[in-house]
Amino acid sequence: MSGQMCWLASFGSDEALILHLRLNESQPWKPYTLCREYAVPDYREPGGSKGWATYQKLLKAGWKILPTPEKEPLPYVGALQFARL
Repeated sequence: MSGQMCWLASFGSDEALILHLRLNESQPWKPYTLCREYAVPDYREPGGSKGWATYQKLLKAGWKILPTPEKEPLPYVGALQFARL
């Protein structure tokens, strides 16, 4: 069975990206660590990407990788919005 993969921020973190999985686009993303039937142990490398070994396994199995969404830019707040006329 093939699915989709994406590198997303771990819950509560804006820094570290970890591999997330889903079987189809109608499902929510889940961290690879919660998908035991697909996950393999991480490489023991300091600072290594969380999920890299699983990514390699699933890519060979035909899973698709989707780009990491860009962060939404903060809205521009112009000076005129603060002026009371």
